[in-house]
Amino acid sequence: MAKAYLGLGTNLGQKQENLEKAVDILKGHSEIQVLKVSSFYETDPVGYENQDKFLNAALVCETYLEPYELLDFIQQIEKELKRVREIRWGPRTIDVDILLYDSLQLLDDPRLIIPHPRMTEREFVLEPLAEITPKTVHPGTGKTIAFLLDELKRISKR
Repeated sequence: MAKAYLGLGTNLGQKQENLEKAVDILKGHSEIQVLKVSSFYETDPVGYENQDKFLNAALVCETYLEPYELLDFIQQIEKELKRVREIRWGPRTIDVDILLYDSLQLLDDPRLIIPHPRMTEREFVLEPLAEITPKTVHPGTGKTIAFLLDELKRISKR
């Protein structure tokens, strides 16, 4: 089994319900075992700022799914929960991203990049992830999630 770390976010509709539904769908898959889910964090939008605040979370799971199978499944979740892609970084009912997949580095694929390419720049990703798995090492940097979060917070205070 592989260990996968997922980031979830929503800012449309019933936000908490959207996150809970996505987690429940993941838990219902026979080849995914959700081990831990973070608290939910309300965060300001990044990129496209003319939208409502987000509710974000992270989870860690074990899975028999290969990375592309996992990607296909989480895209099905997004479709089931009525995600519409109109504006980059725009409003959404649900967003589920593969942040890490074991220590895999998949860097040159237009469909899937692991580790998630912007996760080290986003407090709304690192904060919930650090809550559930602070000592996990980001394979691209060699630094723990907790260290990356502290580093990002120090930089943003400048």
